[in-house]
Parts: sequence; structure tokens; C-alpha cells
Amino acid sequence: MAISLTLFPVTATPPPSSLFSFNRYSRSHHHHFSYFSSSSQTGKLRATAWRFAFATRAKSLATMAAVNEECTGNLKRQLAKLFDVSLKLTVPGEPSVEPLVAASAPGKFEDYQCNNAMGLWSIIKGKGTQFKGPPAVGQALVKSLPTSEMVESCSVAGPGFINVVLSPKWMAKSIENMLIDGVDTWAPSLPVKRAVVDFSSPNIAKEMHVGHLRSTIIGDTIARMLEFSKVEVLRRNHVGDWGTQFGMLIEYLFEKFPDTDSVTETAIGDLQVFYKASKHKFDLDEEFKEKAQQAVVRLQGGDPLYRKAWAKICDISRTEFAMVYQRLRVELEEKGESFYNPYISKVIEELNTKGLVEESEGARVIFLEGFNIPLMVVKSDGGFNYASTDLTALWYRLNEEKAEWIIYVTDVGQQQHFNMFFKAARKAGWLPENDETYPRVNHVGFGLVLGEDGKRFRTRATDVVRLVDLLDEAKTRSKIALVEHGKDKEWTPEELDQTAEAIGYGAVKYADLKNNRLTNYTFSFDQMLNDKGNTAVYLLYAHARICSIIRKSGKDIDELKKTGNLALDHPDERALGLHLLRFAETVEEACTNLLPSVLCEYLYYLSDYYTRFYSNCQVNGSPEETSRLLLCEATAIVMRKCFHLLGITPVYKI
Repeated sequence: MAISLTLFPVTATPPPSSLFSFNRYSRSHHHHFSYFSSSSQTGKLRATAWRFAFATRAKSLATMAAVNEECTGNLKRQLAKLFDVSLKLTVPGEPSVEPLVAASAPGKFEDYQCNNAMGLWSIIKGKGTQFKGPPAVGQALVKSLPTSEMVESCSVAGPGFINVVLSPKWMAKSIENMLIDGVDTWAPSLPVKRAVVDFSSPNIAKEMHVGHLRSTIIGDTIARMLEFSKVEVLRRNHVGDWGTQFGMLIEYLFEKFPDTDSVTETAIGDLQVFYKASKHKFDLDEEFKEKAQQAVVRLQGGDPLYRKAWAKICDISRTEFAMVYQRLRVELEEKGESFYNPYISKVIEELNTKGLVEESEGARVIFLEGFNIPLMVVKSDGGFNYASTDLTALWYRLNEEKAEWIIYVTDVGQQQHFNMFFKAARKAGWLPENDETYPRVNHVGFGLVLGEDGKRFRTRATDVVRLVDLLDEAKTRSKIALVEHGKDKEWTPEELDQTAEAIGYGAVKYADLKNNRLTNYTFSFDQMLNDKGNTAVYLLYAHARICSIIRKSGKDIDELKKTGNLALDHPDERALGLHLLRFAETVEEACTNLLPSVLCEYLYYLSDYYTRFYSNCQVNGSPEETSRLLLCEATAIVMRKCFHLLGITPVYKI
């Protein structure tokens, strides 16, 4: 059953407004597209508003035991469960009202707010209610709130806003529990068991370039966040491995290498050059063009010789792709366009049986309300197209793979294509009309990667930049910076290489992910490799510094986890602890809205909170050393989990 949630930012400053335009780079369908482009909380200040003692209820306590079991680590959900009980006791005649719990804005004395009173008053005021207005409703909700160790105080302010202050002791105990039981106990619980994430998806015989970077990195992070949330994720690489371009490639291969058995990657050389040469001949040589068109027919008809040549070209491309995926540490399972080809006729026939498919100018199309053009599913020559393949892939994922959530990560230029074929799927009854109900589909759009000149990122030769070269340069620049700081004299060559790789590749990923994916972003090595500001380098260094502080203490941190106790007495300790405890709801927000930038913002502010804590609270050698070392360890653990979800390898010394 789908859970309806109102999601709120949890970072120290309000995030940039979400830009709900849409962006797909890959599955580069050979089209030319246009592109669209917390301050410290002392826990001591309390508002002079109404205060109430909590009513203890045995039933509520039993309910809360179940709540704590279900929502470990997720403060917002735990509070929502408490207020759900209160709502049902206060207004039993309104069972459909859901609790509206939000993290409070920075600088407020309270930690969370429940904002149900005004909305509830508008529902019940004409029904002979005993209440005199929203403040009275708020007071009643507080009175009915079950006793809970997590809440230190509740107060009603203004037109019924319920301000909640968490107990520092409960907060400290929750962090202690995470240190013992592991950060996975803070994983969100999503209303879906199996999802498909369709991302990266380059075209066979074409080089992966910077345009594929965003799909690969964003898709991998979405998959990682869902996997952390206990969702089974089918990571799908929907490569372009089928279509008319293979006719010219195969014929050109036969001309250059009559003995296809002897063809190797070395013999063909640069596959991109090979592709361009075959395309050049296809455009100029009519005889070759006819042969290429016949080759397509033979390939699709299953001719063994042509299938063998096709497989050879695909294998060479996969080797190129693997070099990129290995560097990025991205795992994918290939199910390309060719995989779905045997199913297309059956799917088109199903759509036809349902009366959706009509003839139009020799082609077979589906007319859709709200669109000026129909969705073509069979071309006038009888061939299939991208809509045919994508509808078939969706049918397969719903019916064969039993996916409940299917996510497509591509550039904004393909938004209309997705809107149309999603609408066709709803018209066919494959998907519910409500796009928030499962099974559901989402197009995760993203903008362009720009050069520092503000134009599409290219080399001087006007070709797009190869992704392998881009990643290698990031690693090289990172290594040069480390050598300049004398790390080659302190570390082994292997340590130097591994650290340069972690920082270089991490910098490229984070520079992409920290931006709202719906916008274009400027690619700059100088900015992304800067060790100051919101960069991976700064965050990796911050993590390494925390590890260094723990090492310098000389204490066995694993032993401290078992025997030590954590306290959040200082305002900066409490602020850091609260931010740590908001990790689960942040990941849930990032998953639900498919916005990795939300997690990046959380990570950056986590580092900021830690810096303030460390600046004002002595750790090693202080009376509070044990507690503060545990808080350092908790911060490092959550940082590492953030790095993992972003696909970044942590650095332990610098």
C-alpha cells in the first residue's frame, strides 16, 4: 500500500527551490534534442506557550513499542506515529486525517512541528465540535499524545502549531544504539519491494562520453539509496544494440575483414572512428547503402553470419564500457534493445486488441489526449522504433520481472517521449491512473554538462570528451596535488594511487550529484578538486580528520561503543546529534523525490555541524572524551554511509 507523505527539507539552510522541468542523455536514441536548461539549538530555550502533561495510556505504550520497532532511526516517522495515535483519540470521527510532522526551520527552539490543528479545524468546525478554534485543537492533540521517551516537551503556539523538543538523553541513546547495531538500522522503509532503475544505456559502437556521465552517476546513486532502503533493485543497462545502424557497421566490417573470425578489438582500433567511416560510406555510396539495408534484414532474420558479426561489434563496445564502469565502480546488468525484440509483436498485438492502435499515413499509432502528435509504434515500412521497444520493455518489467517502481534516468530532451509512452501504458491499463500509486513509473531528468565557457562540454576539436579520459585526468590532477603536499614521501605508491583515485573520481561524482539534477551544471576541474567549500575533496578530508582524531586518542573505539556512554549536553553536541538522527528521513526524502542533491546537502551540513562541534568542544584529553569520541565515530559512520550511497570511496588519512 502506498504511503502518502509530506516531505520537508532537513538541512541547515533551505535548499534551492526544486525546478520541476525534466531532463535524458542516454539511451542516446540517435535523436538531436534540445535541452532545458542549522544553527545550534540549546535545548534550554522554551516558548511561553501552553504546556500540558502527557496522558499515559497502556494501549498507546503498546502501540509505541511497535512504532519504535518499525521506524528505528526515522525521527519524523516516529513522531508521526505518536501524533497518529493522538489524532485518532482527539477526533475519532476523522480516521483519514494523517499527521503533518515537519522538521523545524533553522534557529527555532523546537526540533519538529506538528501542523495538523488548522487543517483539522477547517474539517470539524461545522460539525458541532467541542473545540473553539485551532489552538484548542492543538491543545487537545498534545493532551492525547502518548507518553514517549523521545519527547522532552511539547507546546502549542500561534494558531495551533505544536512545537516538539526532543529529549537529549533519548537522542544520545538512539545514537549509541546505532553505534552498536549498525547504521543500516537507520535505513528508511519504502512502500515498494522491487524496482528497476534504467540508467547509463549508451549505444553500441559509439564511445561513452561526458554526456553519459550524469545518467550513470545519478542512476547508480538512486539504485544505492533504494538498495539501502531494503528495495531489491534491478540495475538495467538498456544499451542501443539493435537497429538500422548495424547494417552499415556489419557490411563495413565484412569489407575490411572478410574473415570475421580474425577480427579483434586491436584490428578494428577506435570503434568511434570505425563507426564514422561506415557512416561516411553509407551516406556517399549507394551500392553500399543497399547492402547495409539488406544486412539489417538478414540480421533481424537471424542469419548466423550476420548475428556473429553483430555480436563481435557488441563485445568490443562492452569492453570500452567496462573501462568506464570499473573506474566509477558502477554495477549494471545489460538488457539492451535486442533483448526485448522477440516480445514486441506480442505487445503491439495486445495494444491492438485493446483498441489502442490505429492506422495513420501507413504507420500504426496510438492517439493520446493532450498531445498534438500520436505515438508511433510501428513505422510505415513495418519496422519497430523506440516507442515499440520501450513499451515492450515496460510490459516485460511489469509482467515478467514484477517490478513495482520503474525509474528511467535520461536527459531532459526525452521527456515528451516518456510522457507519451507512460500515458499509452495507462491507457492500456498497465499502470494506475494516479501516478503516485504503485506500480509506478518515473522519468528522472537531468540537464547538460557545460564547459566553463557556458557551452556544451567539448574538446577543442569540437568532439565531446571521452569519459575514460575525463576520469583519468581527474585522478592525475588529484595525484599531482597530493605529491605537491609531499604525500609521495609519506605513503606507499599504492596508497598514493588509491587516494588519488578516490579523490579524483569522487570529485567528479560529487560535482554532478550536489546540483539539482534538473539543471545544467558547469564542469570545472579546478572547482571540483578544490579542498574548500562544498566539494568531495573537502568532505573526504573532513572524514579523514575525524578518523585521525579517533586514532590520536589511542582508545579502542569498538570497546568504547560497548562500554561508553554518549551525552549531548553542549549546544553544539546536541545540534550535531540532531543532524545525525535526521539521516534516515533525509535518505527517504532523496529516494521519494529522486533527488541525490538532497543527500549531498545533508552531508555537507553534517561536516559543517561537526566543524562547529570540534571547534567548541575539546575531544581528546577532556573530561567528556569518551562521549565525544563516540560522537566523532557516529559522525564518521554516517559520513561513510553517505559516501557509499553517492558511490564515493572514503579516505581515512590525508
